[in-house]
Amino acid sequence: MIIGILAILSASAAAGMRIALPLLIIGLLRSDLWSQVPLLSAIPPQVLIGVLTSWSLFELFGSKKLLGQRILQIIQLVFSPLVGGLLAVAVVKMANLDMSPLWLIGVIGGLLAFVLKLVQVGWFFRLRGLPIWVICIEDIICILLVLFAFDAPKNGGLIALMLLWIAIRSSTAWRKWYRQSSSIPEGE
Repeated sequence: MIIGILAILSASAAAGMRIALPLLIIGLLRSDLWSQVPLLSAIPPQVLIGVLTSWSLFELFGSKKLLGQRILQIIQLVFSPLVGGLLAVAVVKMANLDMSPLWLIGVIGGLLAFVLKLVQVGWFFRLRGLPIWVICIEDIICILLVLFAFDAPKNGGLIALMLLWIAIRSSTAWRKWYRQSSSIPEGE
């Protein structure tokens, strides 16, 4: 049960970084493509491969420029909860885990993806763009999280929990930064 939860967290955290890349990797890892992924199973695989490949390439290469980052931040912020929920449910179905209710697992996965994306958007606007080295590390971590969700769920889940911890720490740093910049006393 705990291993399943860690696998779900790993896949959902990947959706908090990129939206098309994790879906593409999950579809290509399985011989039945996206037949166990809700909503995507209704779309013909040829169309899905074309759309996800195109969007993944834009995520990988468009994120290296400031304008591409701006476009991606907005689109990923909107769709990350949906993709996080889809990936969470897909992991449960693909790994044949006995977990229910599926809607609750989808909501938790979507919330994790949304929180991670929200923190990234906050850093993007605070720093006025993310450095290229951060984007490259994010791409690598996203791919690893998807692979770890199936092959090494303990490692992937621990990375996802560490990312959540960093997100919580970031909110504390933003609060201190806001209070210092607006000179509001700490007790109010």
